Amino acid sequence: MGHSKAFRPTYSKVDLEILQASPSQAIETIMNTYGDDIKRLVFAYVKNAADTDDVTQEVFVTIYQKLSTFQGNSTLKSWIYAIAINKCKDYLRSWHSRNQRLRERLIQSSHTSKEESTTPEEKALEKDYASELFRKVMELPIKYREVIILYYFKEFSTKEISQVLNMNEATVRTRLNRGREKLKECFAPERGGESHG
Repeated sequence: MGHSKAFRPTYSKVDLEILQASPSQAIETIMNTYGDDIKRLVFAYVKNAADTDDVTQEVFVTIYQKLSTFQGNSTLKSWIYAIAINKCKDYLRSWHSRNQRLRERLIQSSHTSKEESTTPEEKALEKDYASELFRKVMELPIKYREVIILYYFKEFSTKEISQVLNMNEATVRTRLNRGREKLKECFAPERGGESHG
């Protein structure tokens, strides 16, 4: 019994097409297939359009560099999302670069009006996330926000989320439940006060 042949990953048609293509064709297909979703996911972490572009670009550069290391232990989609989430978390940890960018942006914004500096892409992103529910999700602590977004907005299973976030599936379910509870509290009418709708 050859142990190396025991695990045979099964790839979707899109995964196969990507993995059999040249690196430049592969990254182009990945960007066309997952680009918008990854950008929205990054936006959910970093919460501003300018940094969303930077982090999204880093995600695709990393995917391009690491594509040959993909083992097929998960779906290609899960692997791509794991890279994106790790990049987002790296970004959130790097306070120094965030403060630096903020200073640059403040200097830049004193030279251009908000209307001139907002690209159609940024407007579209902001519109996508204008819903009340999404605003409430964005206010959750990150540990609840990420599982809610992956489960409800990206339609990952709890098993896929556990792979992407590298955590126990039971922890994923617990965080989903707690996240849902916190959202319910947000939408419950204030006790003792009037509900304005």
